[in-house]
Amino acid sequence: MADLWSLSDLCTPWCVHVAATLRVAENIQAGHSEIGALAEACGADRESLQRMLRHLASKGVFEEASPGRFTLNHAARGLIDGRIGFDLDGIGGRMAYAWSTLLPAVRTGRPAYHEVFGRPFWDDLEANPKIAASFDELMGIAGHGAPDPEVLVNPADWERVKSVVDVGGGTGVLLTEILRAHPGIEATLVELPRAAARAAEVPGLTVVAQSFFDPLPAGRDLYILKSVIGDWPDAEARRILQRCADAARPAGRVVVFTCADAGKQADPELLMMVLVGGKGRSLEEFRELAGSAGLEVTACGHQPTGRGIVECRPLAR
Repeated sequence: MADLWSLSDLCTPWCVHVAATLRVAENIQAGHSEIGALAEACGADRESLQRMLRHLASKGVFEEASPGRFTLNHAARGLIDGRIGFDLDGIGGRMAYAWSTLLPAVRTGRPAYHEVFGRPFWDDLEANPKIAASFDELMGIAGHGAPDPEVLVNPADWERVKSVVDVGGGTGVLLTEILRAHPGIEATLVELPRAAARAAEVPGLTVVAQSFFDPLPAGRDLYILKSVIGDWPDAEARRILQRCADAARPAGRVVVFTCADAGKQADPELLMMVLVGGKGRSLEEFRELAGSAGLEVTACGHQPTGRGIVECRPLAR
């Protein structure tokens, strides 16, 4: 039976965020396990920090090995590896504080991020380079794990792929892995100037700094949309897919990492709802959206890591 008081308790989540922001786990790892030395290293009040850590220890994050001496456990070590997503001074703070806009988002069906931060999410990133950099880092390996270069339902199809475009591909991490796995392919990264400027210099990788709402480099064999379509409401998602369809005609393919398996419900994607109005989609919902954008779903599958893949081809005009 669900315990509403436990489900609605905000104490522990905020303690986790504050511990990450103060770099408590890193400082303990550096040898500052005694609360006085730890508080000094973290720039925190000794008594308040100790009270917070005792609460976290009671929940299984950190251990109090002896009175006033804290050590790491498995959960606490996760604050080192995943700190970006919890750090209140970076993108973790934007995500945490954005939850206060859930009520207006549910009431209106539109994101209310701007009510807290003064601008819509994407504009906020453009205006705050530090926050944007932490977002880019989170969207890379830190947030999604090592990228899997097998983005086709049938890996043997790579023999027919000579050129690939990663649409909204961040700093080019996925394309770098694709080039390693399939050398000789012509690879193009399309991303906004902010992220494109941080793309790795990799032989064979061309960077095009532009919006994916503008016409895309045309005539390539494969267009990839990973962690993109779920970030947008239907109208904007349709425009992105239309750009891909236009660029892929007549014989290219569009691979999208999105939607649930056939017959399954979509992930609620509540974080994306409050940040940007994004949404998860069932396969049936995505098929309808793609069709309205001039794309036909031709194959569905999974990467070896288990992430879903949907392959589309442009419909004839």
